[in-house]
Formats: sequence, C-alpha cells, structure tokens
Amino acid sequence: MNEEKQISYYAIIPATVRYDSRLKPAEKLIYGEITSLTNKMGYCFAKNKYFADLYNVTNHTVSQWISHLEKLGYVIIELIRTDKKEIQERRIYIRDSPYVQKNTYPYVYKSTYPMYKNVQDNNINNKIDRVFNYIIRKSEIFPKELEELDLDEVYNTLNRFELLYTEEMISSFRENSITKVKFIIYALVDLLKSERRLSISRLSRNKLIGIYDKCKDKENDIVKFYDYFLACIINEIEKP
Repeated sequence: MNEEKQISYYAIIPATVRYDSRLKPAEKLIYGEITSLTNKMGYCFAKNKYFADLYNVTNHTVSQWISHLEKLGYVIIELIRTDKKEIQERRIYIRDSPYVQKNTYPYVYKSTYPMYKNVQDNNINNKIDRVFNYIIRKSEIFPKELEELDLDEVYNTLNRFELLYTEEMISSFRENSITKVKFIIYALVDLLKSERRLSISRLSRNKLIGIYDKCKDKENDIVKFYDYFLACIINEIEKP
C-alpha cells in the first residue's frame, strides 16, 4: 500500500513538541508527518526511505530522528515480525499524552487518533514478571532490567511506596491486585532509569494506584496498556 495515499491534509504538532528544546526542528517536522499518516490505521507504517525521500536526507538520519522521538516518549514503535523473527513491518504510534494540557490523565481520542484493541505485548509482560519475581518472590534469576540501577535505590523507592510485600502477603492477594502491584513496581523501575528519576518524589502510593485504576477502566481501547499507564504517570509528574 502506498503511504502517500493515506496522508491526512493536516499534520499536528502540539505545543509540547513545538517547544521542546531537546528536539531538532527536523524531528518536530517528522513528528507532524507521522501524525498525518496515523489517521486511517491508528498508526504510521511508512518506512525510513519514505521520510528520507521526503526531506532529502539519508535513511540513517531518519532512523535517528524517530529513535529520538521514541526516547523522549513522543512516539511508540512496534515491530511486527514473521515466524522467523524477521521484521515484517514497523508501526509508529503517537502517544496520547502530548495532546493533554488541562486533563489529569491522557484520555483516548478515538476520532483523530484511534487506539485500537490489541493483545498486551508478551515481551513487556515477561519483563514485568522478571522484575517482580526477583524483587518480591526472591527469584535467583537477576533481571537485566535492573542492571543499570542501584538496587538500594530501587528497594528504598519501593519501600517508600509500601510495595515491598513478602511472598506470604502476596499469596493472599487476588490475581488482579498482584497484576496491579507488578505494573506499578515496573513503572517505578522504568522511571528510576530515566531523567525523571528525581520527579518520583511528586508521586504518592494512592496517586499511583488511582492512575492505574483509571487506565484499567480504558484498557479495551488502549493499544499497549503498560506504555499508556507509564505515559499517564509521566503526565502526572510533569504537570505544572
């Protein structure tokens, strides 16, 4: 399918992107191009070559621009692979959170940026389980997700949010409560690995639980639940 046939007449570049000094002007433009390609499918599947030809740059340059947008949390990249693990298609989703200014949580806008139902990415679930099993269930398998972190800081952070449950305590929880604890723990670990580490102090246990519950209510409309949940937390800690 020809990407040009799916281009919307309008490209959207919200204020959060326009005034982000970390982004190059070209990265802001390509963000707008991605929004113009998401309207029909809810995601952009254009290849780097399409953008490279559009802006007269190399594929590598485009790859760097898009990777930077992903690193800063403006887009989500999903790679669709064949049974042989070969990349079949790349899908670029626009995060909802940049469009939210006054709302407490980034809501799902089905009209302009539809977020279709999707099975939760098994890869992220496995990562979440590895971290949870090591921290709470005392598994001997050290998860690579914790390799870059100071474990004392991790445990101190989780203790502050009263999340260092014992195996005995967890055994009495319902499955949905265990899942909630898993996701909140992993989100805090993710934040500790990012430039938002110091902003964690703006959160509270009740706030994290409240954000999770609000996201859970919209789960059927969310492409990737964990990414959406994390975006909601980031939106909360970055509120003025």
